[in-house]
Order: sequence, then C-alpha cells, then structure tokens
Amino acid sequence: MELSIRPVQQNDFNEIFNLLEQLWTDLELDYNLLLEVYNKAVESKVQKMIVGEIGNKIIGFCSLTIRNNLLQAGNLGHLDELVIDKEYRGNGIGKQMIESITEIAQGLDCNRIELDTAFYRKESHEFYESIGYKKKSYLFTRKLD
Repeated sequence: MELSIRPVQQNDFNEIFNLLEQLWTDLELDYNLLLEVYNKAVESKVQKMIVGEIGNKIIGFCSLTIRNNLLQAGNLGHLDELVIDKEYRGNGIGKQMIESITEIAQGLDCNRIELDTAFYRKESHEFYESIGYKKKSYLFTRKLD
C-alpha cells in the first residue's frame, strides 16, 4: 500500500493520540489536555502538523513549530514530534514524513530545522544522522511551577 501524507484535520486526534502513546511510553498521557493543545496547534499559524496514512489508517504523525530566530537571521523550524506506528517502522515512512515537513518549512522561509531527542533513543539518533541531521548542542530544560 502507498503512503499518503496530508495536513492534519480536527478529527484525526484519536489516532494521533494512539501514536503519541507509542512515542512517550514512559508517560501517562492526559487525553483531554493533549486534545486542547492539539486544537490550538491546528488553528496556529506557526505550528504545522502532518499525518501519514496507508489506506484510511493514520500510521505517522509529525509536527513543526516555526519561530523567528536571531541566530538564523530568519525563521527556524523546530521538529516537535515524529512518530511512526511500531508496525510500520523501518520502511522509509519516517524519511518521507521528514521530507514532507522539510518542504513545508522551506515554504515558510526556514533557514534550518532543529529537533531534540532523548539520550536513550539511540535508534532515533541513528535515523536522524542517516538523513543528514548533525548533533549540535545539548538541550537544557527546567520545569516551571
């Protein structure tokens, strides 16, 4: 079957939520809270989200946030999430999703795309390096009250 990539629609969230559960296996996800965030992103001018479908089943999800960035002297795209259903991994779908979101970023005048991934996700690191991403920095984070 052939992969079809398209922008998300409001009613895609149930299937996307199932993919997010595969991405963040160590977290207990709050469906309603994530739905609220998703709905904001669907309406946002600076967030872009796509899904990959085979048949009528969503098997991939990717999201990008665009921000104005002084260091880039223009727009920077941040790849927020990329997840492929575990049954479909290793078939080039992730690469196709990245290529599609990259075209969107280029169309929005991004000079660069960046992403972060957890230290323990070794397979993800290998994947991103295999498609041209370079390790550049550490991400520091602090939870706010």
